[in-house]
Amino acid sequence: MQQQISVVTLGIRDLARSRRFYVEGFGWKPVFENEEIVFYQMNGFVLGTWLEARLEDDMQRANPARSGPFSLAHNVPRREDVATTIERLSQFGGRILRPGDAPIHGGFRGYIADPDDHAWEIAWNPAWSIDANGMVTFGV
Repeated sequence: MQQQISVVTLGIRDLARSRRFYVEGFGWKPVFENEEIVFYQMNGFVLGTWLEARLEDDMQRANPARSGPFSLAHNVPRREDVATTIERLSQFGGRILRPGDAPIHGGFRGYIADPDDHAWEIAWNPAWSIDANGMVTFGV
């Protein structure tokens, strides 16, 4: 089986509030949207933000079990970009979970929650490269 992810879909409660965070905060451009979902073309996959009730209905989960902790990550090209990105996202509905700091394994990272409490790690890793299209490569 091919090692890839096609779509990551996040359940959200308020489409306009979520759209503001991703469009104005991150600066991303939707490739499709209607009254229930917004899709963003990422570098190799699609991110969807879909109204929770519709997503639960689509999965046929009336009472979804709570999933374990997870975070999505957005890598930035410079260490100082971690703090500025977190600050910008907080101005568009994000809630700072952890300010930027240097973990023992290296690099620099902080965490912010989107308006629906999905955790985003904003990270700089000196051993990972990011090309002009935003593709992140593990290691140098």
